[in-house]
Amino acid sequence: MYTIEEFDRAKTQVLKYVMYKKRTLQEVKNKFASILEENLLEDVLQELQEIGYINDEQYIERAVNEYRALKNLSIKEIKYKLMAKGINAGEWESYYAKHKEDLQEYERKSAENIVLKKMSSMEEMEIKQYLIKKGYASEYIGEAMEKIEE
Repeated sequence: MYTIEEFDRAKTQVLKYVMYKKRTLQEVKNKFASILEENLLEDVLQELQEIGYINDEQYIERAVNEYRALKNLSIKEIKYKLMAKGINAGEWESYYAKHKEDLQEYERKSAENIVLKKMSSMEEMEIKQYLIKKGYASEYIGEAMEKIEE
């Protein structure tokens, strides 16, 4: 077992880490697994989740909004980035189900942006291959290529 002082010290340490930059539960666990005793870490994480400092759903929302604002990514790329941060497939699927139309529209626009950007330096087939490699849905690739040809 541990003392209240040890709990407070550990909580402060973890809180500093998540306040500096929002983190997923898995990121926090990975960071502190070797530093803090397992029971202590679990209790700290549970409390921080209860009071809202660690919330994977909010993390997904914020991360997706950031990606949408800054980059042209396919839905698959967004999913893989989030999974690399420790978001599980179930949480992603739940988010995707709620925001499916927005994400599909974003991917459609993103494919168009990439096609426009790459047109001057790549052949049509190369652009298609690039988009396929990036995980874009073939229907969006086709639509983007058609729009450019118009």
